[in-house]
Amino acid sequence: MTPRDRKASADDPCAPPTPDRLDRSAYLVLSRLDAEGAMSIGQLADAFQLDVSTVNRQTSTLLRGGLVERIPDPDGGLARKLRVTALGTERLTAERDCRRAGLARLLEDWTPEDLSRFGEVLTRFNREVEAHDGRPWPRDETSESTPEGKR
Repeated sequence: MTPRDRKASADDPCAPPTPDRLDRSAYLVLSRLDAEGAMSIGQLADAFQLDVSTVNRQTSTLLRGGLVERIPDPDGGLARKLRVTALGTERLTAERDCRRAGLARLLEDWTPEDLSRFGEVLTRFNREVEAHDGRPWPRDETSESTPEGKR
C-alpha cells in the first residue's frame, strides 16, 4: 500500500477494517448481542456453531476494548452473560452506517424494481438457509430495509 493509499484509507470512514473499525467477528457478535440481549459464551457458541474456546477469544477482545461487559445472569443462572456497552452500541451503529453506505454506493445505479426484487430474493435465501440450519437469526421484522433505509 502506498502512502497515498494509506491516506485515502484513513480519510474514508468506510475503508476496510482498521483499529477504528470492527472486524467481522466483532461485528457479528455485537450484532447478535444487540438483537437478542445478554448471552453467555455457551449461548453465543451455539448460535454461531463455534467452539466455546473460539467464542471466548473473540469476546475477550471485545471485553478488553470495552465493547461488551460481563453481567450476572438476569434469570438467576450461574453462567455470567455478556451485554453490549454504550461504547459497543456506538461502534456497532457506526459500523452499520459504514456498511450500509458502502452497499448504497454499490447499488446506487439499480432501479427501485431491481432493489425490491433483490431484497425479496435475498430475504428468501436467508430464511431458507436459517430454516435448513434450524438457527434463525433474531431480527426486528419492521427494520428490514434497502441499503438506503427505504422499504
